[in-house]
Amino acid sequence: MAATRTVVIGINDSNHSEYAFDFYVDNIHRHGDHTVLVHVPEYTNIISTSSLLTDPNIISEMLRDTEEQICELVEKYSLKMKDKHLNGHIKQQSGKPGEAIIEGAIEENATLLIIGTRGRGKVRRTFLGSVSDYCHHHAPCSVLICRHRNANIKKTNDNTSCVR
Repeated sequence: MAATRTVVIGINDSNHSEYAFDFYVDNIHRHGDHTVLVHVPEYTNIISTSSLLTDPNIISEMLRDTEEQICELVEKYSLKMKDKHLNGHIKQQSGKPGEAIIEGAIEENATLLIIGTRGRGKVRRTFLGSVSDYCHHHAPCSVLICRHRNANIKKTNDNTSCVR
C-alpha cells in the first residue's frame, strides 16, 4: 500500500484556481491522497477604500459581501470535492496570500503544493508580486504551478491569436 500524500491546492474565485484544481483531479490525483484546499480571503479592497475612514456602515457592508463570497467559494469547492470523491478539507488562512498558503502547506505537512497562475508579465510581477512565484521559492515541498491554457494566448491587432 502506497503512503498517503498530502496535496495542498491554493484556491480563490479565479478561473486559474479552478483550472489548477481540475488539473490535479484529472492528472495528478491518486486514490488515498489527502487533499487540502487553502483559501486566503483578500480584504485589500476594504482596506484601500478611503471612505472607510469615515463611514462604518460601508465597512460593515463590504465585510458582509466578502463573507458571502467566501461562503459561496467554500460551498462550490466542497461540492467539487464531494463530486470527485476527494478525501480532505478546506482550510482558511489569513495574511498575505503567498505567505499564508506556504504556512498552510507547512501546517498540513504537504507533499505537493499546487497553485494556478495568471501569467503576469515580468514588470507586473515585479511591482505587484506573484503568489505563484512566492510559493515556488518558499514552499517546503514540490510545487506545481498550473497555467491556464488560455493564459498563453493574446490577441493581435488584426484579431488573430498568437501564442506567447
